[in-house]
Amino acid sequence: MSTTRARRASTPRPGRASAVGTAIARLLRRLGWAAIVIAGVTAVSFGIAYLLPGDAGRMLVGPQASAADLERARAIHGLDRPVPVQFARFVRRLVHLGPAGVDDGGAAGARADPEHRSCAAGPLGLHVDLGYSFHYRKPVVDLLEAKVPRSVELALAALLVQLLLGLSLGIVAAVRRGTAWEDAALGATLLGASAPTFVIGPALQYVLAYKLQLLPYDGYGVTAADHLRSLVLPALTLGVFGSALYARIVREELRTLLRQDFIRTARAKGASRLRALVVHALRNALLPLATLAALDLGALAGGAIVTEKLFRWPGVGSMAVEALQNRDGPLIVGTVLFSAAAIVLATVALDVAALALDPRLRSRSR
Repeated sequence: MSTTRARRASTPRPGRASAVGTAIARLLRRLGWAAIVIAGVTAVSFGIAYLLPGDAGRMLVGPQASAADLERARAIHGLDRPVPVQFARFVRRLVHLGPAGVDDGGAAGARADPEHRSCAAGPLGLHVDLGYSFHYRKPVVDLLEAKVPRSVELALAALLVQLLLGLSLGIVAAVRRGTAWEDAALGATLLGASAPTFVIGPALQYVLAYKLQLLPYDGYGVTAADHLRSLVLPALTLGVFGSALYARIVREELRTLLRQDFIRTARAKGASRLRALVVHALRNALLPLATLAALDLGALAGGAIVTEKLFRWPGVGSMAVEALQNRDGPLIVGTVLFSAAAIVLATVALDVAALALDPRLRSRSR
């Protein structure tokens, strides 16, 4: 009897091993699709940037440069080669191995080598190369490095506003069903979903900046306090616009969950109405909300173009508009590629979190 028990204990559980294998296979499929999406976005954005009118070489050297300088610039940046060769070179150099250190000056710096003049160095000698901006005459990775933290800052603040407004309105509409409170909450969500950001933004500027003079109209400020004050209006603009969908999801999820048997059981065991709502019902409604939040965070981090331009917020979105206006091909490709990568990585991170939090997904076979 003891020998049989020992054999059973030493034998791995097939169900658990199968669940882990299913989770790994699901994650690998997601990563494969992410690579395909990034490759497609790269090809399309590169093709669009090539079709833009204008002479990239002339943008690099200026209108007064000689023909010899123009040809030299084209040769350095590979603009004298056929388009398929340029695209193949871009893809090959997107992530490659190079010198361990990349700096901006000095003969010993890696950027003194024309092959690495537009690279950013990472760990283990990995380089990322998005090309050289024709308009700014700087590596695209340097421009993105300066703009990305500001877009991420705005994205996190806007997402916080969306969650606070969406959860509050959704809970009120679900709990106060059939009352004026529900009508008011649904009316607020309908107003937020109907008004675009270029309407919400000026309205908030008129009330909070012009009439009440509580906040600056736009800009980024100089000090940390200025940054926070300048962040409020664009974050509110994006938050009001995006909170409507959150509120409706929370309302529908809670209205369904509050009628479930486990809620009645919790109330019968002595749980208060607030505890049953927050601990039992709201916790089960967070998974679809987390899905939407992850996608929104990726999209916002990639640049909220209208809002950033409206409030002169120096992020990726405003830089993308300037790249289009200046017909700066490498910068267009870089901003589009970063935005796509932000959304794809947010989706993959969401899948990983869902697999960790929901056991049903780990055991589900496809």
